[in-house]
Amino acid sequence: MAMVCLSDFEAYAKKYLPKIAWDFFAAGADDCSTRDENILAYKRIRFRPRMLRDVSVMDIRTKLLGTEISFPVGIAPTGFHQLAWPDGEKSTARAAKAMNTCYIASTYSTCTLEDISAAAPGGLRWFQLYIHRNRAVSQQLVQRAEALGFQGLVLTADLPYTGKRRDDVRNGFRLPPHMTLKNLEGAFEVCKMSPLDPSVTWNDIYWLRSLTHLPIVIKGILTKEDAELAVRHGVQGIIVSNHGGRQLDGGPATIDALVEVVEAVQGRVEVYLDGGIRKGSDVLKALALGAKCVFIGRPALWGLAYKGEEGLQDVLRILQDEFRLSMALAG
Repeated sequence: MAMVCLSDFEAYAKKYLPKIAWDFFAAGADDCSTRDENILAYKRIRFRPRMLRDVSVMDIRTKLLGTEISFPVGIAPTGFHQLAWPDGEKSTARAAKAMNTCYIASTYSTCTLEDISAAAPGGLRWFQLYIHRNRAVSQQLVQRAEALGFQGLVLTADLPYTGKRRDDVRNGFRLPPHMTLKNLEGAFEVCKMSPLDPSVTWNDIYWLRSLTHLPIVIKGILTKEDAELAVRHGVQGIIVSNHGGRQLDGGPATIDALVEVVEAVQGRVEVYLDGGIRKGSDVLKALALGAKCVFIGRPALWGLAYKGEEGLQDVLRILQDEFRLSMALAG
C-alpha cells in the first residue's frame, strides 16, 4: 500500500506488531486524555496565511545548539526499539544521519551506546538520561556518551515514578527474554523500572554539570515556573513534553504549554517540543508558537516497524515535504 502520511505507518504498525509491543508504544496514562489531547490541540490552532509572498525558494534548515540540521524535526527518545525492528536503535541512528537530523538515544535502548555510535559515525546524537538511585550508574552513562561523541545530554524530569498505563498492566508487559536494556546490563534488575530515583531535584543539574562538558537540555517542562527554574539552573535547552501522555493524565497538551514556556524563557535558552506531531503543518504551528524544533516519538517507531531504517527515513521525508509545503502555502 502507498504510504502517504504518518497515519498510514500507524495503521501498518498496529496491524503487524505483536499486540504487547503495539500496546506498549501506544499506551497513555489512565484514561489517555493527555495523550489524545496532544493531537487534538493542533486541530484547534488555525493559520493566518499570507499571499503573494514569493515562496519559490525556501530554506527549512535550522540549528540545534549551534549544529545545523536539515529541517526542524528530530527523533525523540523512546525505549526498546528492537520491539519495532530487529536492528533497533542502530536503524534509528542510521535514518537520522541519512536525513541529517538529531536523534536522542534513550537510557532504555536495546542497543549499546557504542553500537548506536558505530552504526552512524558523525551523526548528530544527544543522550537521554534517567537519574538512577545508583548515581555511579548514571555518572558512567553520561561519561560514556560524552566519550562516544554524543553532543548533548537530555535529562528527563517527568518520571520520578512510571505512570499507570493500563494496557501494560493488563498485558504484564516485560521485554522478551532475548532483549535487554543494553546500557544498564549488570547494573540492576532492569524490568521493574524501580531504580529510578524519585528524590531528584533541581540541584541535581549542578551534579550533572560537574560530570560533563555537554550542554544539558531538560525534558518534561510544562509551566512557566519550571521554565524559569530551568533557565536559572543553567540548562541550554528545554523540551516541552508530557512524555507522550504516558505520565500524569490531565496535564496540558504540549502545544498549549509551549506558549507560556516560550514567554517565560524570553530567548535565553532554546525551546523544543514533542508530543502530537503527525503532519508537517503541526511542525509549522509549533515553530510559529516559538519552538525551535520538534521531536517525534511514536511516529519514529511506526516507521521502524514498517521497514526499519528505510521506513523511518520515509516518515521523516513525508514530514519534511509536508512542512515545506505548509510553509509555502502559509506564505
